[in-house]
Amino acid sequence: MTHRVERPLPRALAQTIALRGPIVLRAATAADEAALLGLAELADRDVPRAPLLVAEVLGQVLAARGVDGTVLADHFLATADLLDLLELRARHLEIAAA
Repeated sequence: MTHRVERPLPRALAQTIALRGPIVLRAATAADEAALLGLAELADRDVPRAPLLVAEVLGQVLAARGVDGTVLADHFLATADLLDLLELRARHLEIAAA
């Protein structure tokens, strides 16, 4: 039997998320290729190895996380909260797969 422990988000993260508005965390698709290449160019890095999770705000992909933990984000915007959420979601998916 697995016990699930619910933990609230840290207060600062919860406040930042509330101010940002709707955030969509999802698996990247082929339609995200241009956005991912743009983020990689901003960061002067390669796109992380698939599968990837992306954080989308108002229809725009602002951050991504690869299966290996490598991240991309638009560093000209405040994206630390999105990277935190992507990390939490990746952990949830890893636990669910175990």
